[in-house]
Amino acid sequence: MSNPILDYADRRLADDLPPFNQIKPEHAEPAIRQILDENRAAIDKLTADNPTPDWDNFIHPLEVLDDRLHRAFAPVGHLNSVTSTQAWRDAYNACLPLISEYGTELGQHAGLFRCYEAITQSTDYSQLDAGQKKVISNALRDFKLSGIALPKAQQDRYKQIQQRLSELSTRFEENLIDATDGWSKHLTEAEQLAGLPESALAMAKQKAASKEKDGWLIGLDFPSYHAVMTYADDRSLRQEMYTAFCTRASDQGPHAGRWDNAALMEETLALRHEAARLLGFSNYAERSLATKMAESTDKVVEFLQDLATRSKPKAQEELDELRAFAREHDGLDDLQAWDTGYYAEKLRQARFDLSDEELRPYFPAPQVIQGLFEVAGRLFGVQFEAASDIVVWHTDVTAYRVLGPQGEHIGHFYLDPYARESKRGGAWMDDCQGRRLTEAGLQRPIAFLTCNFTPPVDGKPALLTHDEVVTLFHEFGHGLHHMLTQVDYADVAGINGVAWDAVELPSQFLENWCWEKEALDLFARHYETSEPMPADLFERLHRTRNFHAALMMVRQLEFSLFDFLLHRDYDPAKGGRVMETLEAVRDQVSVMRPPAFNRFPNSFSHIFAGGYAAGYYSYKWAEVLSADAFAAFEEEGIFNTATGTRFRENVLSRGGSADAMELFVAFRGREPSIEPLLRHSGLLDAA
Repeated sequence: MSNPILDYADRRLADDLPPFNQIKPEHAEPAIRQILDENRAAIDKLTADNPTPDWDNFIHPLEVLDDRLHRAFAPVGHLNSVTSTQAWRDAYNACLPLISEYGTELGQHAGLFRCYEAITQSTDYSQLDAGQKKVISNALRDFKLSGIALPKAQQDRYKQIQQRLSELSTRFEENLIDATDGWSKHLTEAEQLAGLPESALAMAKQKAASKEKDGWLIGLDFPSYHAVMTYADDRSLRQEMYTAFCTRASDQGPHAGRWDNAALMEETLALRHEAARLLGFSNYAERSLATKMAESTDKVVEFLQDLATRSKPKAQEELDELRAFAREHDGLDDLQAWDTGYYAEKLRQARFDLSDEELRPYFPAPQVIQGLFEVAGRLFGVQFEAASDIVVWHTDVTAYRVLGPQGEHIGHFYLDPYARESKRGGAWMDDCQGRRLTEAGLQRPIAFLTCNFTPPVDGKPALLTHDEVVTLFHEFGHGLHHMLTQVDYADVAGINGVAWDAVELPSQFLENWCWEKEALDLFARHYETSEPMPADLFERLHRTRNFHAALMMVRQLEFSLFDFLLHRDYDPAKGGRVMETLEAVRDQVSVMRPPAFNRFPNSFSHIFAGGYAAGYYSYKWAEVLSADAFAAFEEEGIFNTATGTRFRENVLSRGGSADAMELFVAFRGREPSIEPLLRHSGLLDAA
C-alpha cells in the first residue's frame, strides 16, 4: 500500500507540500522505520566506501538523507501538536524513541566523525565558503556533545539517557494538555460572569453550545482563562480558576495527583545532569551554553541579576500602587495573585482611559494578518499570497505563498491562528521544510505558524487584543527568519544553526511595529465602519507600553533565573529541589509571592518539553539585541528601506551561516548596547 508520508518525503518538486488530507496516524511509524533503516544502510556505505570524503561525495548525500527524514517527521510532529487525539499521540510516541535513538547513534558514529575530520584536513577545505565551513564546525561540535569521545559503555548510557529524555518531554506536554482540557466550569446564571465583555461571553456561550449545554462554559485555554482573570467581578470565580490553572499537572488543585508532572521533572533534571557530566561539563547549564552566545554560566547569572537589581525597586512601586488602587477602588486589603490581572486592568483603564475591549474592534484577525504582511513587505520587500489550492489540516488554517523582492517564489507557510480543543496551548513557529539546493533545483522553505487566539464568534471576525497582535507579529518574525534565508545548506539555513540565545532576535524585533502609529495606520481599522484607529486612542495605547513593565520584567527574570539555577546548581544527592529553587529565586527577584499551592514549574513546558532548558534567559538577551536593532529604525525611520534591507541581508537571510554576534555587528556596526532595552522598558533612570 502507498504511504503518503513516504510519497511526500521522496518527492523532490520545488512546490511540493505535505498531503495533510491523506496523512493518517497509522502511516507514521511504518514510514519513519523504513526511512531510518534505509538511512542507516546509506550511511554505512558512505563511510565505508569513501577514502577521500568531500562536500559533494559525503556532506551533500548526508544532507539528502537528513532532509528526507525531516520531511517525513515534521508533519507527524506538527499534527500531534495541533490535533492531539489519542491516535496521533500513539503514533508520535511510537516514532519518537526511534528518532531519538537514531540521532544519538549518528552523534556517536565513528565513521561519520572520521569523515568530517578528514574534510577539515584536506586541501579542498580552504575552497569551501563560510557557510559550508560553519556546517562542518557545527557538526564536529555536535559530535563531541553527543559523546563521540566516550568509551563504549558510557556512549551506551548516554544513548539511553537521550531516549528517555525524549519520552519524558512528550509525557510532560501530554499531561499539560490533558490537565488544561480536563477542567471546565459550566455556568447558567449571567451574574456569575459579570464584568466579562461581550466578546468573552459570546465565546463562553459558543463553547457551551458546542458541548450541547445551555449557558456558558469556561476553561483553562488561554483566551478563556485570560478573560476571566482580567474582567470577572466575581472574586471567588477568579480564585477558583487561578487555582485550577496554576496547579495543572501537579499534586495540588482540583485534579491533585492526576497528570502530575513532578516525577517527570525530577527524572529529567537528574538525567540532564548525568548526561552533562558524562560529556565533561560540571552541570547541564554549562552544557547548554556550548551552543549559545553567552560566554559562561557566571555571565548569564550576572546579566539576569543586574536586570533584577535595576527592575525590582520600580516593580515594588508598581505593586504598591496596584495595592493602593485595589484598596481605594474596592476596599481590598489583601491583594492576591487572582486579583492582580483584574485590578491591573481596572488601573490601566482608570489611568489611560483604555481597555482591551475598546481596542478589539480595530483588530479583526483577517485585517491584522494583511497588515502584518504590509509591514513585512515595506520592511523587507516581500509579498504574501493566500493559496486556497494547498491542502491544510483544519478549516481554521490558511496556507500562503511567499514572494521575494523581484516577485520570485521563495517559500510557503501555514497559519493556524485560533484556540480549539486538543490543540497544544501557546504560540510557536516550526520548520516544516528547510531551504536547500537539490538535484531538481531549489527546495524552498516552509513554516508552520501556530497561535491560540480567541476564535470568531456569532458570525463576527475574530477580534484580537493588542497582546494577541503582538504575539502574531512575534511568531511571524520567527517565520521570516526561516523563510527569507538565502543560505543553500540546510543545516545553517533559516533558523537552523542559529545560537539559541539569538533565535528570538527577529521575533522580538518585529513586535516593535505593533506600537508605531505609522504601522498601525496600515491595518488598525474598525471592523464595522472601516474607520482608522483615532489618534487619541492610539496615544492612549502607546502610553500603556510601559505600564507595569517592571513587574513584567521581574516575572520574566524569575522564570529565567529559576530555569538557569535549577540546571546549574543541580546536586544528585539532593535531587531537583524544584520548589526550593523557585522560592529562593523569588526571595531575590519577586515583589509578590504566589500562594503556596502554586505549581508553576509543572506547566513550564518551555524548559521541560521545549528547547529552552537552561536557556530561558535567551528571551531577555534577545530583547537586548532586538531593542538595539529596532533603535536603528528609530534613528533612520521605521520603514526606512535601506535599514530594512540591511537587516534582511545581514540577519534574516544569513540564518546560522555565521556567528550571531558577527551578524548583529554587520547590521548595527557595533556590538549590542543594553540602553535601548532599558529605555523601551522605562528603566533607563535605573541604569
